[in-house]
Amino acid sequence: MSSNVNRRKFVERLSLALGSVVALPWLAGAAKSSDNSSAEMNEKDPIKRIRPLGFQWETQDPFLFCVHHEDYFPVGNEVMGPDPNNFAGRHMGDDFIIKDGFRMYHGQTVPGFPGHPHRGFETITVVRKGLVDHADSLGAAGRYGNGDVQWMTAGKGVQHSEMFPLLSQEKENPLELFQVWLNLPKKDKMVEPHFKMLWRESIPTIETVSNEKNTAKIELIAGTWGDQKAQNPPPNSWAANPANEVMVVNILMQPHAEVVLPKASAGTNRSLYFYEGDRLTIADKTIEKYSGVELHADQEVVLKAHETEVNIFILQGKPIGEQVMQYGPFVMNTKEEIQQAFEDYHATQFGGWPWPKYDQVHDRTKSRFALHADGKLEEKEV
Repeated sequence: MSSNVNRRKFVERLSLALGSVVALPWLAGAAKSSDNSSAEMNEKDPIKRIRPLGFQWETQDPFLFCVHHEDYFPVGNEVMGPDPNNFAGRHMGDDFIIKDGFRMYHGQTVPGFPGHPHRGFETITVVRKGLVDHADSLGAAGRYGNGDVQWMTAGKGVQHSEMFPLLSQEKENPLELFQVWLNLPKKDKMVEPHFKMLWRESIPTIETVSNEKNTAKIELIAGTWGDQKAQNPPPNSWAANPANEVMVVNILMQPHAEVVLPKASAGTNRSLYFYEGDRLTIADKTIEKYSGVELHADQEVVLKAHETEVNIFILQGKPIGEQVMQYGPFVMNTKEEIQQAFEDYHATQFGGWPWPKYDQVHDRTKSRFALHADGKLEEKEV
């Protein structure tokens, strides 16, 4: 987008897509549904609540947002996008309905999210398949994926783009990722922006064996699991203090494998998302595919797969416990702070945009890399 007017319209559209100014329900005292899928369970039951998953997964404090993107992108063209013939019938720039197996999101040529602002929280992007191109207003850039994680503290304000280049011109370009928003407490909402790469080669993986042959693999993105510790998160993250017991894990279970979730402290929020597989048993209760489960974190619980492989994503942490006001890409504590965020963004563009395009993609020949704002360069093989 070439003008401030177009940028303003894009941010307003993004804000509407993410929601108007709201106090998030887990802090506003909203009543929980009383239907059978989400009713509160007996306090002695490790399961507090079960509900089906939608496009956006419901989270608990300190998490704000979680979404699971899965797109079967086709063969790429010379500009790393799909064939324009696939654009027929799409709402380009606001394409969130799966058609032909994929979405363009806010992309016009390459799928993804062109440059947009954030303030007041962190994004954790866990890429299971495919590659993501990052660029931001600090001059940082990167290409990561196929098991990598990017953790970005937006703090006082940053613009970034997340594009999904279709690098292969010979075969399809599938993409699967989670994006998680982790809140910042009031005292840290205006810290300096920062991003960190957790490369797949350095993410701890814990393997367990049950029934003498059935294995499970636990990918420890944040926190601790037994005597294993994940890499350090960014320095101003809520997760940086071990006392907050933040844990982010992805668990892949073979058929009939078992995993024991370790205990955390009472009052810690733990959400489990069962996103692949036919059935999962949690503490002798059978859970259907694509369900979200809230657990009592201070109780040990056994997970059991059935006839198919099972994939689970878990978010855990002690709540921040502060009022949260959100308007689209800004998450603050009051409406006045939200208004100030918009005024600051329109006045400063959070540092501007140092890249040729807001939908910046890097050269097709580049491998995985991270160029940090201080000039530090990390390079990895594909």
